[in-house]
Amino acid sequence: MKFRVDRDVLAEAVTWTARSLSPRPPVPVLSGLLIRAEGGMVSLASFDYEISARLQIPADVTAEGTILVSGRLLADICRSLPSAPVDIETDGSKVALTCRNSRFNLATMPEGDYPELPALPDVSGVVDGEAFAQAVSQVIIAASRDDTLPILTGVRMEIEGDLITLLSTDRYRLALRELNWRPTTPGISTSALVKAKTLSEVAKTLGGSGDLNIALSDNSELIGFESGGRRTTSLLVDGDYPKIRSLFPDNTPIHATVETTTLIEAVRRVSLVAERNTPVRLAFTDGLLTLDAGTGEDAQASEAIEAALAGDEITVAFNPHYLSEGLSAFDSKYVRFSFTTPPKPAVISAQDDLEGEDKEDYRYLLMPVRLPNQ
Repeated sequence: MKFRVDRDVLAEAVTWTARSLSPRPPVPVLSGLLIRAEGGMVSLASFDYEISARLQIPADVTAEGTILVSGRLLADICRSLPSAPVDIETDGSKVALTCRNSRFNLATMPEGDYPELPALPDVSGVVDGEAFAQAVSQVIIAASRDDTLPILTGVRMEIEGDLITLLSTDRYRLALRELNWRPTTPGISTSALVKAKTLSEVAKTLGGSGDLNIALSDNSELIGFESGGRRTTSLLVDGDYPKIRSLFPDNTPIHATVETTTLIEAVRRVSLVAERNTPVRLAFTDGLLTLDAGTGEDAQASEAIEAALAGDEITVAFNPHYLSEGLSAFDSKYVRFSFTTPPKPAVISAQDDLEGEDKEDYRYLLMPVRLPNQ
């Protein structure tokens, strides 16, 4: 095998493909990147029995062939090379990589031992990549990071016709985001539970390449994403996701609207004195929101900002980290808090105008911390 390729193109391709490599591969060959040169193109692939990644880049191929080399080492080398064409060719059981005056010889692994990569399922539909990336970023914040509860580390994708709903929860908060897509089969109705980490990588690396193809297997075991010549597949999380939609209250008689950036900054300042597991209290009165944290002999902080209140005055307390993460997911000028009687969950939604209606395509439900007098 022998080919020449632009250094920047190679470095980006190797880095992207190596993202899917497991830090502790079950077998040594799965630490490698499978590189195949043929017909003026070079394909790179990685696989760890759960996630696969594949892409193709143009190259000047003078001898076709296939090699398997350490993915992380190759990525480190490519990033360190000068900006110049890179020549890669096999030399017996090794592969030589040359760029200007730099030369590396890497050991190859037996590509015959590499498992067959899973095929991308038939495309189920197409979604705008940037819209999907934004939706994923808003939802994954509520997914659990506790691997002892693997089901809650996933994001549930519910597909009904031309609507995708993303849902996540870690038992203390819940995020729901709806967005439209273009299904290949009208009236499609299905669901999938995808690891939040996988969705995050897809959003970061494929979301900016235009349209994003989503492919779901018929046996509901595999999901694939494809955009800009790059494709990745992932096994779905096995198990029954809790029915969390019912946690959203049907009736919320109390509403409070606050300017988003002002509230984010106020929460950040006040929570500086909130020690671990100490909540930030929010007291909504007519025209005013007062935030405070800290009690007794400890440090204390308070701040008052403008707020529009509809309904009875209410005081609630939240985990400051969960509150800050949720507020930062909104890009609207205002956010609306919708309350039932404490300590029921509060729902945060976007609102463009102070006197306008809120939007329900993204909702962030947050469990309050019980106050002593509640």
